[in-house]
Amino acid sequence: MATGRLVEVYLDLLSQPCRAVHILLTCTKIPFEWTLVLASLVCAGEHRTLDFTKLNPMQKVPVMVDDGFVLTESDAILKYLATKYDVPEHWYPRQPERRARVDEYTAWHHTNTRPHAAKVFILEVLLPAQSGSLVDEARLNRALSDLDDTLDKLESMFLRRQPFLCGDDITVADLLAACELTQPLGGGRDVLKERPQLQRWRSRVQSAVGEAFDKAHVSINLSMNRCWSSIFEMKIKKSYLYFVP
Repeated sequence: MATGRLVEVYLDLLSQPCRAVHILLTCTKIPFEWTLVLASLVCAGEHRTLDFTKLNPMQKVPVMVDDGFVLTESDAILKYLATKYDVPEHWYPRQPERRARVDEYTAWHHTNTRPHAAKVFILEVLLPAQSGSLVDEARLNRALSDLDDTLDKLESMFLRRQPFLCGDDITVADLLAACELTQPLGGGRDVLKERPQLQRWRSRVQSAVGEAFDKAHVSINLSMNRCWSSIFEMKIKKSYLYFVP
């Protein structure tokens, strides 16, 4: 059921789950407006304000407000939007077995694809940017090994011989996974480089959502520019405090 209202979302497009929400809203043409809330590891702050904490006491993005109804957690937001609004059923199928396949992946996602892909990006990009130190190669190699195990399972358990993670059509599960596995590209690392099956899946996801995928990822620049400004200001303040007699 669509309405004339705008769905409000609070997003940091450096966040993979936030991009998944942005893509679904864009490609399904649900009317929405979004507010940038910097909440990443290296530029934390805006998600800790009093006003934002009133919306989400957990101080995390994404947050959705739909006619006064406040919802947190990307998985819940994606499924809510796909259930409430007039969007193609394939996003979150009504048929119990097909819906259960989506729920199966999204439950697995939060302890596998999400932390393992995110850790590679954190170790290779965010922590060095924050601290000014070199990449910890030992920790990075362990993270890459964990991610390889996850990618093996994505291929053997979820994709198998089907085009998308949960069947013949794209679902919210594919959005969550694709955004996570795109994240390491921010450090110049394509984690699917040696995995043609997953490369073909990623291409199908991007083709299915069209320019919505590019919009969400191009919009990272807005978050990145503000993020690096925050890092620079933070380092200047630290240097100033260090040299004050």
